[in-house]
Amino acid sequence: MKTYDVVGIGNAIVDVISPADDSFLELMGIQKSIMQLVERERGEILYGAMSERRQIPGGSVANSLAGLGNLGLRTAFIGRVHDDALGRFYAQTLAEGGTDFVNAPVAGGDLPTSRSMIFVSPDGERSMNTYLGISSDLGPEDVSDDVAGATSLLFLEGYLYDKPKGKQAFERAAKLCQKAGGKAGIALSDPFCVDRHRDDFRRLVKDLDFVIGNEHEWSSLYQTDLSAALEQASRDAGMVACTRSGHEVIVVRGDEQVVVPVNRIVPVDATGAGDQFAAGFLYGIATGQSLATCGRMGCVAAAEVISHYGARPETDLKALFRQHGLI
Repeated sequence: MKTYDVVGIGNAIVDVISPADDSFLELMGIQKSIMQLVERERGEILYGAMSERRQIPGGSVANSLAGLGNLGLRTAFIGRVHDDALGRFYAQTLAEGGTDFVNAPVAGGDLPTSRSMIFVSPDGERSMNTYLGISSDLGPEDVSDDVAGATSLLFLEGYLYDKPKGKQAFERAAKLCQKAGGKAGIALSDPFCVDRHRDDFRRLVKDLDFVIGNEHEWSSLYQTDLSAALEQASRDAGMVACTRSGHEVIVVRGDEQVVVPVNRIVPVDATGAGDQFAAGFLYGIATGQSLATCGRMGCVAAAEVISHYGARPETDLKALFRQHGLI
């Protein structure tokens, strides 16, 4: 019996969300619809320019864990926050949502808790500007044997590969999980992240049990069209999921492939769509569902989160799954 159903490892980031039109993005030099890493000074400028700010706990994998907690699974998060107001807020909110925050806030040092300034356009697209702060210090010493080795599923965040210590933490956690009989997987996170770490990711994919990415990330990983990329991915990874921005989702495991239809809706805020797809998909894996059902669960969870501001579900996902005949 494992202590946890799913453990995530990733950046612990407070999301600061504000509405913004395209002219504002252009004025501020913000690239639309992608995640950019920014330095502390740039982050302070963008924070000061935001209107109608809302602060909520974020971070890609942590958002997925919030969805899994909503679904009733036992979850834990490996990450770093500073012992400041934002860090304490982050740890407390995660715990209140049912996820164990296994690393205590760090006292001392100059790096504050990480934050991401997210500008949401009228079309629902989000432009993220992330100052990593103390998250960039996450390392193998933060990965406990009693956590990474005590979970059925381990979910890794590709963004952590931007720092050597994060890469080492990843690989230690994955080895601990798999050695203890669990399954480890990764979210590719962002096509620009894939561009930065293509060789490492290609190697990593071969060592993991499942990989989740969107069509741009898969094409970037293998530097080819989507069909050829997924064919190669199916040979490399145990299980592959590909989302396609409102189009059918493709899930592949060995010779088995399913195409999952998507009911398109106009997003209020696309923040967290991929994170909650991962939550629904991983819930399906954790509960032994078919590939098609795993994909449909991911789509239902993603549709819920883009119907409102914020990257975490606001309704009972299990109730939604029942409405769709999935459980």
